[in-house]
Amino acid sequence: MKRILLLIVAASLVLVGCENMNRQQKGTAIGAAAGAVGAALLGKGSVWGVLAGAAIGGTAGNLIGKHMDEQARELEQAVPTAEVNRVEEGINMTFQSGLMFPLNSSEISPDYRDDLAAAATVFNKYQDTYILVEGHTDDTGTDEINIPLSERRAKAVSAFLVSQGVDPNRLEEQWYGSSQPKYPNDSPENQAKNRRVELAIYADEDMKARAQAGNL
Repeated sequence: MKRILLLIVAASLVLVGCENMNRQQKGTAIGAAAGAVGAALLGKGSVWGVLAGAAIGGTAGNLIGKHMDEQARELEQAVPTAEVNRVEEGINMTFQSGLMFPLNSSEISPDYRDDLAAAATVFNKYQDTYILVEGHTDDTGTDEINIPLSERRAKAVSAFLVSQGVDPNRLEEQWYGSSQPKYPNDSPENQAKNRRVELAIYADEDMKARAQAGNL
């Protein structure tokens, strides 16, 4: 509840500050404020909500965005098997569980360890970010199976990143089973896409402070 109240206050301040912004900055600021409050109230913690809630908008937000552009490009080059998208002032990175894990397993496939290690190398280069790791499944099977499986997979990815030198204080895990499909579960192809691990990569307090001071 304290987090929700803080986000509501922050959103109110953003809206008040919109008076001196141009149209693009207003849109960014209002969207971030709404996303922050909405994500907190819904309690879903989805990647979109996290990245929207982490955005600060304005000139500082633009600086963070440019900084994230560089990291996103490096992640795309380092891990061509992953989908990398810039969202708000952060990055959404999606791994296909079918490539990363054997069926119904949370043990990272030996063939995929090099890809995940390459991602960790980029994360270690850009240490001024937080990384949320989310586990998701398709709708086959029951919640009793899917939720623990998505939990184990999210934690396995975090543990591997830590083994590659990523500071554990930067990492957080969430898991949702089949409750947050990215695509309709209406075909084997879409179900495969919903079996995934998603990352939200966003600025930590140090990056935000440097951006607000114009030193990023």
